[in-house]
Amino acid sequence: MKYYLYNSLANNGIKPDIAPDTQLIDAVGMDYAEYLSKLSPEDEVVLIGGDGTLNYFINAVKGTEIKNNIYLLGSGTGNDFLTDIGKQPGEEVLINEYLTNLPTVYVKGLEKLFINNMGFGIDGYCCEVADQIKERSPQEEINYSGIAIKGLLFHFKPCHATVTVDGKTHEFDNVWIAPTMKGRYYGGGMDMAPDQDRSSGKLTAVVYHCRSKLKALMAFPSIFKGEHVKKTDMVSVFTGNDISVRFSRPCAAQIDGETVLDVTEYRAVL
Repeated sequence: MKYYLYNSLANNGIKPDIAPDTQLIDAVGMDYAEYLSKLSPEDEVVLIGGDGTLNYFINAVKGTEIKNNIYLLGSGTGNDFLTDIGKQPGEEVLINEYLTNLPTVYVKGLEKLFINNMGFGIDGYCCEVADQIKERSPQEEINYSGIAIKGLLFHFKPCHATVTVDGKTHEFDNVWIAPTMKGRYYGGGMDMAPDQDRSSGKLTAVVYHCRSKLKALMAFPSIFKGEHVKKTDMVSVFTGNDISVRFSRPCAAQIDGETVLDVTEYRAVL
């Protein structure tokens, strides 16, 4: 039997449009580990959602041996995970091979797995503003690029950052973005770490630093094509297994798109 799990609190409560005879189950409040333990080995599970759904699932089943085939039916807004593995929303993608060897991030007393990235800087600011918009107007479409541009121009102030990769420390002034990437993409299609391979056993830290606000803004669109890494005077890239980032002041951060407020440092370990 194949079971389709969806979040009734997402997408304004609209049920997924799938075959009427499908075993569609509202997963709100579900104990995923317990649910999987009651399935027969031949049963299959389809998660309907996007990167947030996937992040919730990997943390809910952390430490659990998964014996069933798990699929992702992408229906989110960003779908950066699917983009990274070369798949499209709307198709059922077997994801078991991607549910192991995931990095852990330690931030503000939290310990969480992530499947795409741990973001710090203007990306966290974008998620913070998006959350405020959703709370104020749930049906309003979120334009993350627009939020980022306004942040670069007016609202977000760059920081000094200390970045430590496998014990080696680097210092940067005027840092706008400093994520650690398991995949290549985040923010709904931004190719932040074009050389990152999620099967490599390594993480990639990308530091986007620039004193000139105008220069930072003009270079920002190049991130969508992964061409920003060619600008070595303002983009530094590191790979490793243990990456820590400390900012000189509290900023919003995000874990696979989930906002964490007032963060000064994080550590990501694979």
